[in-house]
Amino acid sequence: MSSQATVLVVVAHGSESLETIVIVNLLRRAELAVTVATIETTTVIDGTRGVRFIADERLADLQDRDWTLVVLPGGAGGAAALGRHPPLVSLLEARNEADLPIAAICAAPALVLAANGLLDGRRATGYPSFREWLPAYVDAAVVRDAHITTSQGPGTAIAFALDLIEQLAGTSRRDAVAAGLLVAA
Repeated sequence: MSSQATVLVVVAHGSESLETIVIVNLLRRAELAVTVATIETTTVIDGTRGVRFIADERLADLQDRDWTLVVLPGGAGGAAALGRHPPLVSLLEARNEADLPIAAICAAPALVLAANGLLDGRRATGYPSFREWLPAYVDAAVVRDAHITTSQGPGTAIAFALDLIEQLAGTSRRDAVAAGLLVAA
């Protein structure tokens, strides 16, 4: 895929701040077009650990856009809210039906994807305390199964983001971002 890939990162109050920032930062380092959208009525988001950040848009204002990839950060509170948000669930169901890329990390594979039947028949990983929620749990930092990519948590956020960069912009772009971070790709 090209650097013209468009990525939607969806957040809510309680989204894991470390994962959100790492994902957005690395994807933007790769020169991908990233939009952070919230399901909340305000763009000021209270993430985990008292970290406040600002979303670019409200999801309600972006319903007619096409995205190369939709990414869901974890954080139990944020992921639970995302998993109960009907417009987001509809978007994810449509993407799943069309085999379009979806990525989720930490609590989001369980509380968003599995909770809405989007992981049925798929291998996935997530935060270990949610392993019972996942139909075919794999104990790995990042798991790709068809068009769905999952990851375990804050400590795997860099590996997750680098994997997404590889999928969207190729190995050389992933390697360049990793080198700039002093991380082995």
